[in-house]
Amino acid sequence: MNLDIIAQLVKILKDAPELGAIEVRRGLFGAWSSVRVSKAGHSTNEAGHHVVLAPPHAPPPAAGAGAVAAAAPATPSHLVEIKSPMVGTFYSAPEPGAEPYVKAGSRVATGQVVCIIEAMKIMNEIESEVAGVVREVLVENAQPVEFGQLLFRVDPHA
Repeated sequence: MNLDIIAQLVKILKDAPELGAIEVRRGLFGAWSSVRVSKAGHSTNEAGHHVVLAPPHAPPPAAGAGAVAAAAPATPSHLVEIKSPMVGTFYSAPEPGAEPYVKAGSRVATGQVVCIIEAMKIMNEIESEVAGVVREVLVENAQPVEFGQLLFRVDPHA
């Protein structure tokens, strides 16, 4: 799939408030590719708009991946998790040497930029899905992040 198609999908999603996600799959007999574009808080629980590409003949997930996720420490139920919507490099500030967008204890508003994730040389601003106080920043600046990795925990009741 080319980037023009992906850009059109993102535009359609932005212009259609009733849509939460769009997924397109192409190919036959295992030689397929897919693109999924979704809004924050829809089905996959990621922050911001994102695109996930699955290459042809993608290997199945490792069997141990579920065990690692299950072993993660429990979080207080009232905290809202902001997860990485893509694979890339996490940046806490808009440029080197600048103050971070948010720190532990910072108050955030819905839609406020909380970090940047660089993916394929594109700087993607990640926005908070909830208003509240950031209780934990779980990633260090310039650290690589995985799809679905926890970035922040926010207390919406503070």
